[in-house]
Amino acid sequence: MTVTMNDAESVTLIQIQEFLSGSRSIDFEMGSRVDRHLFLCRVLRELDYGFLGRGEKGMVRQYLLKLSGLGRAQLTRLIHQWRETGRIAEDDQRRPRFVRRYTNADIALLVKVDEAHEQLSGPAVRHILQREYAVFGRKEFQRLSGISVSHLYNLRHGKYYRERHVKIESTKPVVSQFGERRKPEPNGKPGYLRVDTVHQGRIREQDGGLGHGIYHINAVDTVTQWEIVGCVKELTKIQLAAVLGSMMEQYPFPLLGLHFDNGSEFINNKVAELLEELRIEFTKSRAYRTTDNALVEGKNGAVVRKHMGYGMFREASVRPINDFYRTHFNPYLNFHRPCGFATVTTDDRGRRRRHYKEEDYRTPYEKFSSLDHWEKLLKPGVTREWLERQATAASDTEAAQGMQQAKWKLYGAAMEQSAAVERGKK
Repeated sequence: MTVTMNDAESVTLIQIQEFLSGSRSIDFEMGSRVDRHLFLCRVLRELDYGFLGRGEKGMVRQYLLKLSGLGRAQLTRLIHQWRETGRIAEDDQRRPRFVRRYTNADIALLVKVDEAHEQLSGPAVRHILQREYAVFGRKEFQRLSGISVSHLYNLRHGKYYRERHVKIESTKPVVSQFGERRKPEPNGKPGYLRVDTVHQGRIREQDGGLGHGIYHINAVDTVTQWEIVGCVKELTKIQLAAVLGSMMEQYPFPLLGLHFDNGSEFINNKVAELLEELRIEFTKSRAYRTTDNALVEGKNGAVVRKHMGYGMFREASVRPINDFYRTHFNPYLNFHRPCGFATVTTDDRGRRRRHYKEEDYRTPYEKFSSLDHWEKLLKPGVTREWLERQATAASDTEAAQGMQQAKWKLYGAAMEQSAAVERGKK
């Protein structure tokens, strides 16, 4: 549909409403800037714009926006000018323009120099341009030989330069499609875990050959600090998926989300498939947000390193270590080892501060059982009575002593393995 200027000027509000509600495309040629301003004046005068209601003014503005091609802010400014003066005057002011010193040919020449020298710094390129004219007598570099370093960068940032300069960028890292980059939001509900790995260390050549050592997998609930530790030989997809499945079974409440660092040992399809199958939220740490996984990283040193040390465990120790974790270590951590739960306050400047009071220290089980309606949060097969029996089967010190005895027995077996390897070498 084609509309002439005369048709567009002599319209009523009803015709404007019908025009705006129509779905057909409109071809309308406005002409010059002066014609556009004259058109606006005639329409506003014809419709007595100043005496229209609010809704009618909005309809007229929509009509003018469609036909004039102006922006909303620009049309508002012109209508305001018409209401103040009764006309839309042309702006005779012009911005001052400086004489252009460097032509497009000069910029194209600068592009060639940059491509040949692999984009050197501004002072280095300026020195090259000076030498091209003064030493080698190339007349096409006459104007560029006097360029300043700052203006050289101005030319590099210009549109003409960027359109002609071919820039080869280094390979960019592949963005993983697994997991969402954000901090978990448990909202006081248990089941959102932070997960990290702790490397036990390499096996020295004199101890039986170079090896990567074993890996401990540490998982801590955000709200209750319920902690489960596991162990694997290698950080492979299959082994990690298996140990994560075993660790998740040891939690008394359903898991709702797992949060990892951005290491490929967790950010992969195997882990993603496992969490998708269990309908568990999959998140990963954000860049430059070191606190996203700080809870479990603090436990890595205060719990795993403190008890397991830096000694060498061979691959044959993985199963005994997992048995030790399940039978002694994990129950000790959750039923008998108190954790600090900070009270967070916000000052007048919006800074969050953590305070630890004496009453803020509780075992993870005590914290979990203090939540509202905590029995309803238990997963099927886990009862309050069963948890109470676990918590009261031994005192805190007795449970710690039993855990220590099992740990030293584990160390003794590991030392016997190393001794057997040493005898085999001899």
